[in-house]
Parts: sequence; structure tokens; C-alpha cells
Amino acid sequence: MSTESPGRPAPSRAAPRAAAGRARLGRLALYGFAAATAVDLGSLLAGWHLGHVIAKPLLMPLLVAYAITRGAPRLLVAALLFGWGGDLALLFDAEAAFLVGMGSFAVGHVCYLVLFGKRPANPLLGGAYALALLGTVALLWADLPADLRIPVAGYSLLLTAMAFRSSALGLRAGIGGALFLLSDTLIATGVAEWPQLPRPDFWIMATYLAAQYLLATGATSREAGVR
Repeated sequence: MSTESPGRPAPSRAAPRAAAGRARLGRLALYGFAAATAVDLGSLLAGWHLGHVIAKPLLMPLLVAYAITRGAPRLLVAALLFGWGGDLALLFDAEAAFLVGMGSFAVGHVCYLVLFGKRPANPLLGGAYALALLGTVALLWADLPADLRIPVAGYSLLLTAMAFRSSALGLRAGIGGALFLLSDTLIATGVAEWPQLPRPDFWIMATYLAAQYLLATGATSREAGVR
């Protein structure tokens, strides 16, 4: 005989099971992202190009899967997927692929900017980013290939705006935006043929992956209030 009150539905166990299942999938995706990151960065340090080619395409899909289990908004998923498109394009060593990759990342930055919305950000930080943008573009301009100067300057403006606005979601996302700016600045100095750190691709990918992880987790955190 049922002990439940007439007309009162039995407590549903489906929701807790679904939440537990999402949490397990999220952990698996995060472990996969960490493993792919270790393989990719280790391959870059070791000069093993094949390892980089295998690991790099796995990174953003795994981070997307993790973000979805945390209730990621669609704009965050779109931003990460456009980042994935940029990652794939930059596997090819050609100017056309570089432009395609830059365009894909640019669309991702637009997605981030729309996601951040009109939340207030520190205007002093905005001023610092503006000075950094002007100084970097001015210093790089003469050393960039002539046909890349305008695209790089336009992309830099969009990237800097994203980095600044990311701080509106809190410290975690703000650091992510700053690291994204640093990563792409390292790429630009390479295009301009400036002196580079040892293993420059390692530093570019390390800062980029940290940036995307911090942006993704910052945008899905409870404090950010984004759903």
C-alpha cells in the first residue's frame, strides 16, 4: 500500500540523477581538456609537431562540453566554437589561413562582448587598455606586413575591447581577457618578426588556453549571473 497522500505526486528522482550525470560528464570533459592541454603544451616544448596537431583540435570541444554541463549560455558556447575555428585555421602555415583564423577569433570576441552586456567595468582599467592598444599598434605598425596592418589593427581593437569588458564578470573572467590579449600580442610580435621567447608557440598556447578556461568558468560562475 502506498503511504503517500492522495493527489500528491511522488518525489521525482530524475532531476537529481540528471544533475549527477551532468556533473560526471563535466568532470570527464574537464579531465579530457586538462589531458589534451598537457599533451599539446608538452608537444610544443618537445618540438613534437604531430602531438600538437593531434591535441589542439580537441581542446575547445572538450572545454565546450565542460561549459555546457555548467549551464553555459549559448553565446559562450559560440565564442568557444569560433575560437576552435581559429585554432584549426592556425594549424596551417599560410597567410590566408592566418586571416581566416583571425576572422574566426574576431567573431568569437563579438560573441563575448554581447555576452558581457552592459555590466559596468572600471573606467580606469579601460583607459589602461586603451593606452596599451595604441602603444602596441604604434610599435608594431612599421614591422607588420603592409597587407596585414589594417586587419591586425582592427582585430586588436576588438580584442582589447573584449579584454576590458571581460572584467565586468569578475576577476576570473577579467584575468582571462587579459591573458587572451597577451597571447594574441605574442602572435603579433611573431608576425612582425620581433625577437621571441624560447619556444614562443608554447607561451602563446599556454596563455590562450588559460584565457579560454578562465573566461568560460568566469562566465558560468554563479557570481557572474549569466545563464
